[in-house]
Amino acid sequence: MAQLQSFLPIILIIVVFYFFMIRPQLKKAKDQKKFRENIKVGDKVVTIGGIHAKIAEIQDTTFMITVEGGVKLKIEKNAVSMDSSSMIGSEQK
Repeated sequence: MAQLQSFLPIILIIVVFYFFMIRPQLKKAKDQKKFRENIKVGDKVVTIGGIHAKIAEIQDTTFMITVEGGVKLKIEKNAVSMDSSSMIGSEQK
């Protein structure tokens, strides 16, 4: 019984750490992956570098995006952070 009481605080810390740190990060990563898989041509996105663009072409592991002035850039799918409409909605709150 004394051994259980000495390990109880450590177990409690691990459980709290899981629910407040690990679980939300896993959920966010899952949502990001789902978002990237559902992107269509014409969607407006924001890259992890902060570039606002529109999807022009979708390939296996990359996107061709169009930025201001009609410039086209080829980026990795992992470089897309979010769609710009969700970012605009969060700024208004």
